[in-house]
Amino acid sequence: MKDKYFLDTNIIVYSFDPNISDKQCVARRLIHSALTGSGCISYQVVQEFMNVATRKFKTPLSIQDCKIYLNDVLAPLCEIFPGIEFFSYALQIRERWQFSFYDSLIVAAALQANCTILYTEDLQHGQLINGLTITNPFF
Repeated sequence: MKDKYFLDTNIIVYSFDPNISDKQCVARRLIHSALTGSGCISYQVVQEFMNVATRKFKTPLSIQDCKIYLNDVLAPLCEIFPGIEFFSYALQIRERWQFSFYDSLIVAAALQANCTILYTEDLQHGQLINGLTITNPFF
């Protein structure tokens, strides 16, 4: 994978789900590749993952395990942080594409990071947004 890509929260979450082994395998491969420099995430992905991991997993992650994952995986991948200009950009995307605000934040982050691919299950597979291709890796 030579193109830079962005991982939506659902990819990170699936990497922990042994009940869906095919998705878990794909998610883990994407995360591993991302850690070698091909991919990134934003602050929003970190926040959403931590919420899901500590509250919604069948066996929630402990705070200590979350700290380890944060330091080893999420922090090295996190490139995009909020600011007023970023939120303004997300609002422009929301207005133009009619996405939810949170989906607009993900798209804005991927574009701001100069990614050409956004891996997510939540948007239309194959859709092109300002040079960013929405790709469902489980499609």
